[in-house]
Amino acid sequence: MESLRFKALQNLVANPFEVSVPNSTKISAIFGESVFTIKKAREFLSDEAYKSLQTSIRGGKKIDRAVANQIANGMRAWAESKGVTHFTHWFQPLTGSTAEKHDSFFTLKSDGTAIEEFDGGALIQQEPDASSFPSGGIRTTFEARGYTAWDPSSPAFIMEIGNGKTLCIPTIFISYTGESLDYKAPLLKALASLDRAAVDVCNYFDKNVTKVTPTLGWEQEYFVIDEALANARPDLVLCDRTVFGASPAKGQQLEDHYFGSIPERVYAFMRDFEAESYKLGIPLRTRHNEVAPSQFECAPIFEEVNIAVDHNTLLMDVMNRVAKRHRLKVLLHEKPFAGINGSGKHNNWSLATDTGVNLLAPGKNS
Repeated sequence: MESLRFKALQNLVANPFEVSVPNSTKISAIFGESVFTIKKAREFLSDEAYKSLQTSIRGGKKIDRAVANQIANGMRAWAESKGVTHFTHWFQPLTGSTAEKHDSFFTLKSDGTAIEEFDGGALIQQEPDASSFPSGGIRTTFEARGYTAWDPSSPAFIMEIGNGKTLCIPTIFISYTGESLDYKAPLLKALASLDRAAVDVCNYFDKNVTKVTPTLGWEQEYFVIDEALANARPDLVLCDRTVFGASPAKGQQLEDHYFGSIPERVYAFMRDFEAESYKLGIPLRTRHNEVAPSQFECAPIFEEVNIAVDHNTLLMDVMNRVAKRHRLKVLLHEKPFAGINGSGKHNNWSLATDTGVNLLAPGKNS
């Protein structure tokens, strides 16, 4: 392993790696271009479907199946205009990562005619096999079915991997008998409970408040190391953290890395994954060096909690894929190295009313 490390260092010095990063452009010009936003829905949906989708997003109202067919057709038309051929229900099982099963819009009719089709049934619900996902032992084998159900409050988006594009529909994931098998379903239940309780309190002071929404501004810390150096460490390859070895000669004692100049290679990586994130509607605002050597951080503008959590989960996937283009490895483990800071995922949260009041903003008196 030691010889592998020396070879990696020699190769790094002798053959510095460069990757082309898209030229800088106004963020507003690309922001959300791969997201089926309300603005795009207005363009691709009928008035009936558009209003139904808006009502569902804002008030959690049920969407009629006939209207769901219209929404699905509009979503497919938008996706196909972007070169998409497949769709997937994108969910967050209890594995700590995301999951997806791709299906094509392509189908055959009874007379053998080949067409592209996407109906409301496929949009609203799918039935992936749940038997190999963590489930807490709540089912017997013959009840291994799981169901994904569309979450209209989090917009669909297009994921680009290489030259392929897939329409991703955020969903919850539940068991055959209705138990939650993911992180999104419990979150949505918690948001609904908090909304009911908070509105009751707010109405003592303002009868115009009809909805209270938690907001979240997360911070994502991460380590970046050279891919060849990471591959020379079996513990990093298998665990994304070190489990043996001596401490480095220099750690974070001087804190000279904190808010320092961003290394050029890492800067190129940051610009690349930020561009991918902006297309997906992730409103990244901040980037900087963190305290520990090779540790960095990014943070977005505050969003509604449900969307913010989806964006953070999506960002980690984007970072890992983009890092491979730069021959880098991103470590998202909370404590990858002993003796120095670990990577936090800070949650800066608040509560906002539909009348525009931040309930946790400090007042002028106690």
